[in-house]
Amino acid sequence: MSLSRRLSAIVLLLASALCQAADSSRAKNAYYGAIAYHAASNSIGWASDRRTGREARIEALKQCGREECIVVATVSRACAALAKDAKKFVVQKGATRQEAETKALGKCGGQCEVAAWTCTK
Repeated sequence: MSLSRRLSAIVLLLASALCQAADSSRAKNAYYGAIAYHAASNSIGWASDRRTGREARIEALKQCGREECIVVATVSRACAALAKDAKKFVVQKGATRQEAETKALGKCGGQCEVAAWTCTK
């Protein structure tokens, strides 16, 4: 194998190792959020920037305050918004709060309003 091919192989291996290390570091620093909702009582709970998805879901359910609450959205490195009217609710995700809210309102319809949102780091 020529020297230039050996150097190219070494560079590729180093680049691959750096990418894997960056991905691993990103995963360790991820934060989670969640929204919980109970339509019949209009109870809503949310959590942001929790260390695990489980912690986010538990906090959202705790804030919602009813046994009947369900987690309707979970996010990591993103945002979620819940829009609702008297008859329905819609949850959408987006890269920003504005994007999530706009998508939720667009799917829900003209009488809806944003009832909850969460974003994570």
